[in-house]
Amino acid sequence: MLATVAGGDRPAGAVVAVATAKRAARSGAIWGALFGLLVANEALTYKTNFPTAESRATAVAAGASRGLTAVIGPAREVDTLGGWLAWRTFGLLVIVGAIWGLLAATRLLRREEDAGRWELYLAGRTARRHAAVQGLAGLAAGYLTLWALTATLTVYGGSRPAVDLSVSASLFYATAVTASAAMFLAVGALAGQVGGTRRQANGLAAAAFGSAYVIRMIADSGTGLAWLRWASPLGWVENLQPLTGSRPLVLLPILALTVTAGGAAALVAGRRDLGAGVLARNRTAQPSLRLLGGPVVLTAHLERWVALAWTVGLALLALIFGVTAATVGDTEGGTGSVEQAVARLGGRAAGPTAWIGYEFVFVSALIAFAAAGQVAALRGEEAAGYLDNLLARHVSRERWLLGRLGLAVLFVAATGIATGVGAWIGLTTGTSDVTLVAMIRAGLNAALPGILVLGLGALLYGLAPRAAAPVLYSLILWSFLIEIVGSSITTNHWLLDTAMLTHLGPVPAADLNWTAAAWFTALALGAGAAGLTLFPRRDLSSA
Repeated sequence: MLATVAGGDRPAGAVVAVATAKRAARSGAIWGALFGLLVANEALTYKTNFPTAESRATAVAAGASRGLTAVIGPAREVDTLGGWLAWRTFGLLVIVGAIWGLLAATRLLRREEDAGRWELYLAGRTARRHAAVQGLAGLAAGYLTLWALTATLTVYGGSRPAVDLSVSASLFYATAVTASAAMFLAVGALAGQVGGTRRQANGLAAAAFGSAYVIRMIADSGTGLAWLRWASPLGWVENLQPLTGSRPLVLLPILALTVTAGGAAALVAGRRDLGAGVLARNRTAQPSLRLLGGPVVLTAHLERWVALAWTVGLALLALIFGVTAATVGDTEGGTGSVEQAVARLGGRAAGPTAWIGYEFVFVSALIAFAAAGQVAALRGEEAAGYLDNLLARHVSRERWLLGRLGLAVLFVAATGIATGVGAWIGLTTGTSDVTLVAMIRAGLNAALPGILVLGLGALLYGLAPRAAAPVLYSLILWSFLIEIVGSSITTNHWLLDTAMLTHLGPVPAADLNWTAAAWFTALALGAGAAGLTLFPRRDLSSA
């Protein structure tokens, strides 16, 4: 009979898989819903965005941009719905999926080992290799959740009469757009076995992703080196060509890499010591105490790379949005339905200004996701027992939480400014007259929902810490759905007002709503103050 986990009746032979699957599935569900909503929205709005042959020529002009081609891949048949969908969302989601995969793998496997929790798993009858296989099974559950939600919403959008994509085409698109996530989950798992720490694992996985991306960019740069796509896993995904001449046989190398990397991770896990890696830890570096002078600077030390990754990543995404707005918005007829959508959201601008205002709704949702991640990090430190060590010293609960929230606010605001600057740089490639000051204002406007999320997160953390992150992620997804889809199908202001994003205009296509900004700030401050009051009055809660 299998050994059981102390205090429960779950077989020890499955405890690692179940624990990993729960966390991976939550993350996969969040990003799968976001992927699916973006794809469905693009599919449902294509014919209204480009109703005539002249307006579809706008799409062709956008696809001809060499800079965008290098960043997100070549445009094929972009004057058709399938071609536009394959180009407009595919390249971006492939990149996001790969980054999600490598970070999820190192977080759910290597970080758990670094924190000492794998010692408990392996104290019984579970061998290291068996535990690694279970961890890989848990990651697979997260990927399947990501794929299922992406596929469901893609099929829904594709089945609408205005879109009319076959179920098989929609399913293949969902499989292609999430293929990079599967590959880099396996690559991240292998990096976690090779690296001696999670930081080393992240560096190895990031190097693998960066190499694949650079090779793919060179192949798509118009230099006659298109064959180089076969030298990059991201190039393989691009060669699937969903909706524009699908090539399912290209799934074979993708599957081979995923299985090979996962199998290698299991083999290495069985041959190394717990807490070690194939690469030795760097034991020669001198300790740095510059960021260990208190709870606030400790938080800055722990969260600096996460914050930098979000800030730089969203700034680059905003730059791509700016280039797209400059290219599409400069062409007559290219922003017809976008201007209508902006008008429904309270804007009144046209051309590139309308387009970038509409795109910043997406940016706002992503910044809110980053803010929710900071609240999840609060809960993670408490669950892992790190907070007990801090509070056992001369650190009060209020001081710790206030410092964490203060740094999170600075991070969200800095990210908003970075996205505004990035979008402005992209807009300068066209004839847009949007100023840098206007785009910085737009970035700060996009950061306001993130500030509110931090305040609500503090309140939820003080009341029910386990529920804080799920409630926040659900709120953001609901707001995004209502903002993007709901405003197109209903005028019920009671329903629309349940979404955070509907209360803020699509700046710079609309003037900044100072009243809404003041309300958002006041609610965030009030909820944050309530959280600071409630947190010291509850017991700490472990995982």
